Amino acid sequence: MLTRAQKEEQVADLREKFGRATGVFVADYCGLTVDEANKLRSDLRGDEPESTEYSVRKNSVLKLAVADSDLSPLTDHFAGPTSIAISYGDPVRVAKVLVDTEKEIDAFELKGGYLDGKALDVTEVGKLATLPSLLELRGKLVGLLQAPATKLVRLLNEPASQLARVIDAKAKAGGDEG
Repeated sequence: MLTRAQKEEQVADLREKFGRATGVFVADYCGLTVDEANKLRSDLRGDEPESTEYSVRKNSVLKLAVADSDLSPLTDHFAGPTSIAISYGDPVRVAKVLVDTEKEIDAFELKGGYLDGKALDVTEVGKLATLPSLLELRGKLVGLLQAPATKLVRLLNEPASQLARVIDAKAKAGGDEG
């Protein structure tokens, strides 16, 4: 059992983390094996271990941490066994991992989330998971920015390459005659 000082410390720590978070997701972890929980943590960390945090917390501590804040709508989800995933980077990637875990493991159940000042239900978290990740969006943007330059280079090289093909054809034709 936590002492009052320990609870206050955890509440202060969670408030600070929630203040930095780009997204917060709540799930029921009851029934996960140790291996499944470790795999989930590993998947959430991905390539950027500092960008996501997954932990199991007491509901009373969570309720105190979100009280009088924008995250207070999450209070409805703090019942039963509760785990939270906090994203400090790309919340879409975290949502994808959680939704995939929910599909793979029957014991894991998403309860909801919070993103950009709005509480999300399970269906909205599922929709969020279908969006392209930040890395994918960056790749598409680079491709869009690079495409006009590539087309311009091809356009400028085309007359020279046509001339080279004509000269090459003439040389081959001249070599056959002699």
